[in-house]
Amino acid sequence: MLLKELTVTDFAAILGSAEPAPGGGSASAVAGTLGISLTKMVTELTMGKKKYAEHQELMEKIHEQANRLQESFLAAIDEDTEAFNQVSAVFAMPKDTVEEKAVRAAALQRALQGAAASPMKMMELAVASLNTTKEVVGKSNINAASDLGVAALNLKSALQGAWLNVLINLSGIKDPSFVAEYQEKGQKLVDQGIQLADAIYSEIEKLI
Repeated sequence: MLLKELTVTDFAAILGSAEPAPGGGSASAVAGTLGISLTKMVTELTMGKKKYAEHQELMEKIHEQANRLQESFLAAIDEDTEAFNQVSAVFAMPKDTVEEKAVRAAALQRALQGAAASPMKMMELAVASLNTTKEVVGKSNINAASDLGVAALNLKSALQGAWLNVLINLSGIKDPSFVAEYQEKGQKLVDQGIQLADAIYSEIEKLI
């Protein structure tokens, strides 16, 4: 069964067990899923309300975006664990001869790059979700304003959690150009995302 299909109780049980995966990466994807789901909920609570009729078109657009982002974050829960499993599988490869060691080393590098790519994609999803969330602040149902603040907090957690997972995988990658590219791209995303999340949270505090 896919991780995303587990109950919250079952997911928490396996997350808290001695199993190395799922771990922080999948947990970050869950946080992102919760965050964008809250944004989607707020659009649901705003659409069709006379008081917010002028923002109906915007809410419909954001609802559609949030739905796509929600699906992507849900998929990322399993994608991150699968990437980790690919790395783990390398350690079971034979290493008795020079040739086997070379094959194993190359496989490890490919697996680590894949394990870095998964959370990098998650970071992009988090920033996109924060931009989507920001669009409805001050234009959506005021009774659900606090939910947008919680959305921002969850998306910020997803972003920074994914960044840590990028960094830990980069530490084992020997390709300097790959490492430099990911460090630069990731740092830009985390800086942008934190700024967005903090701005949303600050605005929500003022609204409520």
